[in-house]
Formats: sequence, structure tokens, C-alpha cells
Amino acid sequence: MLVTTYATPSLSALPLSTRQGWPWTVATPPAPSLLPNGRPWPRITIVTPSYQQAHYLEEAIRSVLLQGYPNLEYIVMDGGSHDGSVEIIRRYEPWLTYWQSQPDGGQSAALADGFARATGEILAWINSDDRLLPGALQRVGRFFADRPWLAFASGDVNFIDAQGQVIERIFALPPNPTLTAWLGVHRWPQQGCFWRRSVYERVGGVDRSLRFCMDRDLFIRLSAAGPSRRLPGPPLGDFRLHDDAKTATLLTIWRREHALLLRRYGRPLSAQQYAGLRVLWWLWKKHAGVRRRLYLSYGLEC
Repeated sequence: MLVTTYATPSLSALPLSTRQGWPWTVATPPAPSLLPNGRPWPRITIVTPSYQQAHYLEEAIRSVLLQGYPNLEYIVMDGGSHDGSVEIIRRYEPWLTYWQSQPDGGQSAALADGFARATGEILAWINSDDRLLPGALQRVGRFFADRPWLAFASGDVNFIDAQGQVIERIFALPPNPTLTAWLGVHRWPQQGCFWRRSVYERVGGVDRSLRFCMDRDLFIRLSAAGPSRRLPGPPLGDFRLHDDAKTATLLTIWRREHALLLRRYGRPLSAQQYAGLRVLWWLWKKHAGVRRRLYLSYGLEC
């Protein structure tokens, strides 16, 4: 259903909730209407794919809408849920740019169809059982606006449990498509990744045939297509771990797609070459280790 709105609501405008904290009784203060240089904020399009996630969906939706971001396009693609998800979506319909609820061929197809409707300069997705953190989109908008050459960026993310309590922080690494393509390793948590629509369209978008590794597949192509950076500072989003999460239930599919992507983007390596790349990966991870120690010891964000 097409609604077409780009203004984010105030906390008081949204449906009331008995729950407390972010994003129930806390909102990001609204950003100024223009950037400090007088230019408009870049439009950001967020797509949320969902199926049978009514327990978490409202929290995900509110975490996007309460970003206080002046130029937000928000698209919700539900796969025909019958668990109350549609009723939740309808409560927030006035602030959605587009939503639908119908069989969609799975998460990758829902993402591809959602991004096909996007008009934003910057794209990302947030799954229906995850959430953005306060101020994330304002930080992303400024980061990309200050770097018009930037293709792809990745920031830190928290692991949270089913109740929303933080388990662990993922300290993101600067994107390295070569190490990821050849070894299958990376530290770019999807909930903290953003990219330019122009680059997304140039590299061909989401691969609809993948069920688990569509994020790694897309991010390899995006980060190889143009300059990519780590977005500094605190976590941008939360990655929820729970018993019904795809991460917990699709291990066999992950293994098959992991091997597929190594064949697709990598190349046969000798034992010496493989060992050398593992050393490079070990050195590459030192960046995150230093940041972790600075944060835990001194509270420094960098």
C-alpha cells in the first residue's frame, strides 16, 4: 500500500505503549531541517522484510520512525503473515512510504522488491526482529553527506537477547572485500551497513536466489565497487538472537551458501597463499581489538 511520506513522527504522534525505554518512551531529538552547510539531508530508504514476527515487529518499526531524521523513506515488506503483523503495520501506516503483505518468495525477494521502490540516496535494511539505535540515521546521513564519493559504510552493532538486553558488542572492521571474497570472513554486521543506491543499482542489487548469505554477497560487490569505510562511534543497531531467528535455524543453508560465495568471488589458493591471507586477516582484526580495549578501559569511542 502506497502512502508516500518522508517526515518522521514525534513520539507523541505514535500509538501509545505500556513498555518503557527505547523505542517506546524515548525518541531521538529531531535533527535540524538542513545540514550545517545548508544543504538538505540525503534521503535514506530503510526496508524491513518480515514474516510471522509480530512479537518484535513493532519495536523494529518504532526504532526506524523515531530516528528524528528529516528525510526518511520507510518501506515494510511483509510476506503474508497471519500472526497479527498486518494489524501492527496498519497502526503505523501514516508514517510508512509503502507497505505490503503478500507471499513474496522469501527474504531476498522481499528486499529486492523493496529496494526497487526506493528513491533514497542511501539504502539499508533492518530486519523485523532487530532494531536501530537512537541517532543512528542522523550519524549515517552526516557521514555520507560529508563523503559524496563513499559507496559503502559499516558500523558497530550489539548482539541482544530476545528481551532486548545487550549480550555483546560487535566492533566492526573497515570493509575488505578481498579478504571476505577469498576467505569468507568479515566483520560488517548487516544492521550497521549502509550504501548508495547508485552503487547498489550498478552492482545488480540483492541476489534473490540466496536465503542466508545475501548480505555478504551484496556487501562484497558494494565494497569492491567503490570507496568503503567503517563508520566510527557507538553501535548503530541491535542484532537480536532468539530461538526462532534465521541465524539459529538455517545452519545447513549457511554452509552451502558460504561455499557458493567462496567459489563465486574467490579463487583456488595454495596452502601458502591461504596461510598468508589468514595472517593478513589476523592483523586486520587488530584494529577492532584496539578499539575494544580503548572502549572497555577508558570509554573511548573511535
